[in-house]
Amino acid sequence: MQPAMLKLTKKADYGLISLKHLAMLEGQTTASAKELADAYRIPVPILSKVLQKLAREGFLISEQGTNGGYRLARDPGSITALEVIRAMDGPIILTTCFTEHGECGLNSRCTVREPLRRVHEGILSLLDNITISGLSEEGETCAPRPPLTILAS
Repeated sequence: MQPAMLKLTKKADYGLISLKHLAMLEGQTTASAKELADAYRIPVPILSKVLQKLAREGFLISEQGTNGGYRLARDPGSITALEVIRAMDGPIILTTCFTEHGECGLNSRCTVREPLRRVHEGILSLLDNITISGLSEEGETCAPRPPLTILAS
């Protein structure tokens, strides 16, 4: 049996990596898409789209010119992993019963809906308490990593 995966998309991962990198810049306020892509071996076209989306969503400011690039639009302590992931991927949904239409045919007999709701809320709460500045304080460079694996039994 294959393990069930709860994982970020590459776009959300690259968004978090970029925001953390920009938060850790000392003295330099901007970084170009190419600089970020080279630092983390991310394809420039994909990263450019991620950075543009982060700018549209109000996380980054794009500056033109010879010293142009991207810089944070907000204090990194006010940007949470949850809002970045939602901006990049949309709502975080653990199971279909947590969607707007949330009907699976087992609602009246389901014995795991409430425990799963608590897990879902716990994940959202955890992500909402992780800030970009908190990620930056960990001091390690952020590189693409294997997804979090949750084994389904």
